[in-house]
Amino acid sequence: MAAPDTIFANARLADGRKADVAVTNGTIIGVDPAGQGRHPDAEIIDLQGLLLVPAFVEGHIHLDTSFYGDAWRPHKPCTSGFDVRERVAFQAQNLAAAAPMDVRARSQLDLCIGNGSLTMRSHVMVSADVGLRHVETILAVREEYRDLIDIELVAFPQSGILSSPGTAELMDEAMRLGCGIVGGLDPASFDRDVERHLDAVFGIAERRSAGVDIHLHDGGTLGVFEIEQICARTRALGLQGRVAVSHAYGLGDVSADALSRVAETIAASGVAIMTNAPGDHAFPPVAALRRAGVTVFGGSDNIRDSWWPYGDGDMLSRANIIGYRSGFYEDRELEAAFDVVTEGGARALGLETYGIVPGARADFVTFAAAHVPEAVVAMPRGRTVYRAGKVIARDGRLLG
Repeated sequence: MAAPDTIFANARLADGRKADVAVTNGTIIGVDPAGQGRHPDAEIIDLQGLLLVPAFVEGHIHLDTSFYGDAWRPHKPCTSGFDVRERVAFQAQNLAAAAPMDVRARSQLDLCIGNGSLTMRSHVMVSADVGLRHVETILAVREEYRDLIDIELVAFPQSGILSSPGTAELMDEAMRLGCGIVGGLDPASFDRDVERHLDAVFGIAERRSAGVDIHLHDGGTLGVFEIEQICARTRALGLQGRVAVSHAYGLGDVSADALSRVAETIAASGVAIMTNAPGDHAFPPVAALRRAGVTVFGGSDNIRDSWWPYGDGDMLSRANIIGYRSGFYEDRELEAAFDVVTEGGARALGLETYGIVPGARADFVTFAAAHVPEAVVAMPRGRTVYRAGKVIARDGRLLG
């Protein structure tokens, strides 16, 4: 084994162990009991019992549509209830008067990285109206930040696919340009044709050997039906482990028996479910889905945009919200909320090596907390963020 160049000594790990974490060339090469992993030529960084956890996974965000860092924009309510089409129209109006997209995207990235997220999946709008402008801009920003954060982009049809003729072709081109995931949006309620919408999404995925992540706001049995159709397509194309349904509100407002049945289908299909536990919607029952073997992961979704004014780019805060709304009180439940923004996100995004284990890149966050349950509840500040074993952010601010 190669000799370590840096040893992070006296770290407190998520499982309660005190350990020395050995790193060489940005990769973890050993995790030993504290005091047993020293090497005479290695730089010693004494963490003095700080909690050391894997960098967070931001599993669902929109870098192109946030107004974080821009002027405050008062929220405009829908005419009646929650209407996706009306929200999309409000978004178009707001974006027309917003600061340049690359400036807003950088502000949002700085926020997320400063809070400890070093892997991200961002949905980027593709439509007949905006063409590929959003994709091209965010691809350039991704390149700027490649040494700080890994960003996976979703070609996202915010205005629908069938409802916006030419969008399917633009999405296919977005994949060629560098998006890695094919998006979708409410096949039933927005495009009003589940099969044709899914034909387009999974057709691109098959041609491009890509994964899928579909926004699904539809509630109740309609939403469950759409999830079942997505699961069937996933199995048919052998895409288990590469498909996600974001929001999946319908899972939160069906009977326990119906949930149990569809949860088994989701687990067997290897489809992941993303939730941000939004305040005014039913949302997927995290505990029940996890018991069934479903991968559940989290994301900020929108940060100060046309959909709502909230969002802080902090996945530890998101774990707190998910736990609070899920009624998680016991330590094991708080640990499950933490898993949703770490290991769960890593599984959903298909990360091959992740965590505080040999072979993983030394991407981690340190802060003062006795253990993970306390961290989820207290959401401690004063964090130090390491990328490949080097400090890149401290106290919420990027260095250099």
